[in-house]
Amino acid sequence: MSKQEYTITVYTENQVGLLTRIATIFSRRKINVDSLNTSPTEVEGIHRFTIVIDEAEEVVRKLVRQIEKQVDVLRAFYNTGEEIVWQEMALYKVPTDEIAEKVKVERLLREHGARAVVIRKDYTVFETTGHREETDNLIKVLAPYGLIEFVRSARVAIIKASSGFHAMLREFEERDPGEGIAENEYLAQNQQVFAM
Repeated sequence: MSKQEYTITVYTENQVGLLTRIATIFSRRKINVDSLNTSPTEVEGIHRFTIVIDEAEEVVRKLVRQIEKQVDVLRAFYNTGEEIVWQEMALYKVPTDEIAEKVKVERLLREHGARAVVIRKDYTVFETTGHREETDNLIKVLAPYGLIEFVRSARVAIIKASSGFHAMLREFEERDPGEGIAENEYLAQNQQVFAM
């Protein structure tokens, strides 16, 4: 079984302790997480985990099934890079004197889609978004000028073919408050809507 990069998207209710339970699933299987992001979705009370791993598809399929068995998980998907739109954000801190003297800053920013977010006498912080290769490339460009610090965010991703699930989430939001208890049961009855 050959490994490749997969992005796992998990839609959940916002419950304390869920992150720990999901992390335990990965650690029991000895699977390293390359990137993890959590954020609210467009539906109030529903959160989204975006998890990046490098693993064989069969392992990922079993992992997603196990994640979906968690009580507060509404649905989980796994996708390859071609099936999602994704970005990461990166920040770079460099000495202001070095960058101002040796590099034409405007050209550098334009070439790498970066912008200055903080300019101080002692350092300048640049920000850019893109795929891992793009943010790594700017590290190489800035390293000779005294790169002081670098940090990259976790991946944020949108599944290209997930309109069916988003429509269901909107239905949950529009329901009467007393109907909320039946949400997981409703999801189970309508699994075919979520097929990718």
